Amino acid sequence: MTRLIHEAESGEVVHITRRGKSVAVLVSREEYDRLESADSKRDIWEAIEDWRARASFDWPELTPEEVDTWRDREPGREPTWPD
Repeated sequence: MTRLIHEAESGEVVHITRRGKSVAVLVSREEYDRLESADSKRDIWEAIEDWRARASFDWPELTPEEVDTWRDREPGREPTWPD
């Protein structure tokens, strides 16, 4: 167990498994604090913008309002049931 703690302290992410299934992840306190920071509590649009900024290609300039216009606001058709 001490070895795993030292690995996490050095910056490695330690995956703990039980019967081959991941059940926990051990990270350094520094990484934990980073994950718990205000950055991790942002809304989904901020997360998308951050992801787009880190992407290696150009994204079209879209706003939440523009994306909302893509929604089909027409009522759906009535379902038909077999006789």
